[in-house]
Amino acid sequence: MEPKTRETAPHDLILESRSRLTVTGVRRVIRCDPDGAALELAGCVLELTGGELSVTALDLEKGEAKLAGRIDALEYAEARTPGGFLRRLVR
Repeated sequence: MEPKTRETAPHDLILESRSRLTVTGVRRVIRCDPDGAALELAGCVLELTGGELSVTALDLEKGEAKLAGRIDALEYAEARTPGGFLRRLVR
């Protein structure tokens, strides 16, 4: 039996010359500062690190975000459930 994986909605990443990134499937921008950004996708969070980062275009109806700057790393993280700590505490 194969391990059960969490289903996520499709999304795409297009990285051009490590300086321009287009992400589809974006639900919201959690944070964006010159040193990093976090984008919420369906079921996960995409963390970016780099320098001089900025959101150049955002269309949440289409689920598309464009970022510019130096992109050093992209990392996926599990989406946290709201009230996770307190919810586990009262179980």
